[in-house]
Amino acid sequence: MTVTETISETSAFAREARQNGRTIGFVPTMGALHEGHLTLVRRARKENDLVVVSIFVNPIQFNNPDDLKKYPRTLEKDLEMLKGAGCDLAFCPSVEEMYPDNHRKSYDFGDLARVMEGEFRPGHFDGVATVVQRLFEITHPHRAYFGEKDYQQLQIIRALVRNEHIDTEIVPCPISREDDGLARSSRNERLTPAMRKAAPYIHMVLEEARSLAANHTAPQIVNFVKAKFSDHPHLKLEYFTIAGGNTLQAVEGRISPGDYGFIAVFAGEIRLIDNIRLI
Repeated sequence: MTVTETISETSAFAREARQNGRTIGFVPTMGALHEGHLTLVRRARKENDLVVVSIFVNPIQFNNPDDLKKYPRTLEKDLEMLKGAGCDLAFCPSVEEMYPDNHRKSYDFGDLARVMEGEFRPGHFDGVATVVQRLFEITHPHRAYFGEKDYQQLQIIRALVRNEHIDTEIVPCPISREDDGLARSSRNERLTPAMRKAAPYIHMVLEEARSLAANHTAPQIVNFVKAKFSDHPHLKLEYFTIAGGNTLQAVEGRISPGDYGFIAVFAGEIRLIDNIRLI
C-alpha cells in the first residue's frame, strides 16, 4: 500500500491508473477507522481494480470547535487496518495541503440541506461538499462509497455530483452495526462504559418505531419516540423526524414505502445519529 500526503502525488497515481484503463474505487474517511469503514473498503476492492482511501479530519465541516479538537486520530492504526483490507493508496493530507487558501465553497442544495443535520449544524454541508468535491478532483474515482448511517450526507453528495456534473458513481452501503445494534461510528470510541451500554437503546427505539409504521401516523410515531427518551439517564434526544427517503422532507400523515425515521441523540457531549427505513 502506498501512503501519500500531497495532492500532486495522489493525482499522478489516479491519472496513471486511468490511462492504463484501471478503475478506481474511493472511500473518503476522517480516520479513526472501524469495521464499518472496512466494509466500504472491501466492497470497493471487489468492484474496482484499485482502491484509494483518504484520511482527513475536515475542519470546515465541524460547527463545534470542541468536537473537532476531540475527534479521535489514530493514523498508525488506521493504516494497518487499510493494508489488511486491500487498500492500494492511502491519501493523508494536512489541512494546509487541502486548503492552501482557506478555500470554502457555498452550495445550494435546496430543501435537502435545510432539515435535520442542516438545521442543527449550520454550515455543515457546505464543509462536507467542499471537501468531497476537492477529494474527487484529486483522486478521479470511478466509484465512491458512502455509508447510509449518514443518510442525509449521502443525498447531499448525490446532489453535488448532479449539480457539479462530476463523473463519479456514488455507491450507498448499508449501515454497519455492532452485535447489539449500535451503528458503528468513530465517535463511539469516546463513549464512557455507561454510555456505551446505553447507546444500543437508540436502534431499539428505531425498531419499535418501525413496528408502528403500518398502523400509526408520522406524528404519532414521533411523539412515541420523544416519550421514549424523555427521562433517559444517559441519552438526550436532539431530534427525531420521519421523512421521505428521496426528498428528506417531513411526513405529516401516514407512512409510505420509502419513508425513513432519522434520529440524533446526545450521550453526554457525544452526538450519535442513526436512521431506519420504516416501510
